[in-house]
Amino acid sequence: MADETLRDIAELDLPFGRRAKVREVTHESGLRMIRLVLREGTRITQVDMDESAARQLAGVLAAAAEPRE
Repeated sequence: MADETLRDIAELDLPFGRRAKVREVTHESGLRMIRLVLREGTRITQVDMDESAARQLAGVLAAAAEPRE
């Protein structure tokens, strides 16, 4: 969209040939979102999150990455 500015934060190679990209999206109004773009072959899934949702997702992913006892 023409009314948003994108800044790439990270790009990850995932198992089975998948890719993930994390971007910061700033809208003309000043609204800032975090965009998660998942690519699986030709399928692209894009999710925009506010800061609170991005923090929650970060916490869930960090906890899931910890070894289980």
